[in-house]
Formats: sequence, C-alpha cells, structure tokens
Amino acid sequence: MKAAPAAQKRLLDLAELDSVIDRLAHRRRTLPELAEIDEISARVARLATQVISAETEAGDLAREQSKAEADVDSVRIRAERDQKRLDSGQVSSPKDLASLQSEIASLNRRQGDLEEVVLEIMERRESADAQVTKTVAERDGLAAARGVSEDRRDAAFAEIDKESAEVRGKRAEVVTDIPADLLALYEKLRDQFGVGAAMLQGGRCLGCRTSLSIAEINRIKAASHDEVIRCEECRRILVRTAESGL
Repeated sequence: MKAAPAAQKRLLDLAELDSVIDRLAHRRRTLPELAEIDEISARVARLATQVISAETEAGDLAREQSKAEADVDSVRIRAERDQKRLDSGQVSSPKDLASLQSEIASLNRRQGDLEEVVLEIMERRESADAQVTKTVAERDGLAAARGVSEDRRDAAFAEIDKESAEVRGKRAEVVTDIPADLLALYEKLRDQFGVGAAMLQGGRCLGCRTSLSIAEINRIKAASHDEVIRCEECRRILVRTAESGL
C-alpha cells in the first residue's frame, strides 16, 4: 500500500485523538459516582425490603391489638351486664347468686389477663412502628444521597460528552486528509490492537516499544517515502518522521 507521507503523518494525529476518545470513554465508564450509586442503590433496595417487613409486622400487631381490645370489650360488657343483674336484686336464689358472683369474678380476672395482653401487644407495636420510622428515614436519606451522586454523575457525563464531541469533531477533520484505503487499514488495526498507527522514533516502534533490527531499519530506509510500513513485531502502521533516525 502507498500513501503520501503527509497523509501517513496524519495517522499520528488520528491515533492521538483516538487515544483521547478512548480515555474519555474509559473515564465515563469508571466514574467513582457510578460505583457509589450502585452501592447506595443496593443499600436502598435492602432497606426497602426491611421497610416492607417492618410495616408487615406493625400491621400484624395492629390487627392483633384490635382483636385483643375487642376481646377485652366483650368480656367487660359481659361483666357489666352480670354486675347490673347482681345490683338489681333480680337474683334471689343463694345458689344462683353465688354462681353469678363467681362468674363476675372470673370475667374480671379474664379482663385483667386480656388487658395485660393488650399492653404487651401495644409495646411490641410501638417498637415495630419505631422500627418502621427509623428504616424509612434511613432509606429516604440514602435515596437523597443517591440523588446527589446522580447529579454529580450527570454533570460529569455532560462534561465528558462535551469534550468527546469536540475531539470527534477534530477527528472528522483529520479523517478527510487520509485516503480511504489507508484509513480502512488503520481502523482494522485499531480494532485489533487498540492503536492502529505508531511513530517510528530512533529506530523504535512506539506502538509496541520494540527496537527494530538493523536489517529492518535498512529495509525501511530503502523503501520509498510513500510506502506504508508495518512493524514486524506488532503489525501496526509505522509512521516515519524526522525523529525516526533513518
């Protein structure tokens, strides 16, 4: 393949711009905010699960408390009804009177037991409600922190994308100075090796950092200025300049 020396030298400008584009893309992929957002999101997800669990427990305890309070009311109503019968003097038989008094005493004990159950449930529910409040606050706090990180990420993205667009604009200008066949070879090598062209400097390929043999240097010296040279070691395009030492 042959190409004008000036066109070959433009490959070095293209390679430099592509290197900048690659660095920007790498920077975009590895922004610290991305890992931070992922870590916070994982914590928010765990807390969201904990909130559901805590709310479920609090809801179960609320229903349990309502049932226990209903049981207390039922027993209290029965006790009050029996007490009214006792106070009204309607029960005259000593046996029935003793039975009624025993039932009232039993209902009062049952009411006391149930009220203790209600108090115990209320304490557990208070603790569960406090856990819900705490977990929701922690989840919401982390969600807010994630929002701050997302804003920083978006600002960094905007800055990187702006710089990348500027570099790509310069690249488009450089590409117009390179023949299609030479550009196609460069792009193919870039896909394979990450860098498609490198300078030959002081008898050394700056692409693979390999010093060329005397025989290879002599071969390059003998080649015409418009011949496209490839590094025997890494196969990248070797661009000859005043610094090549030829």
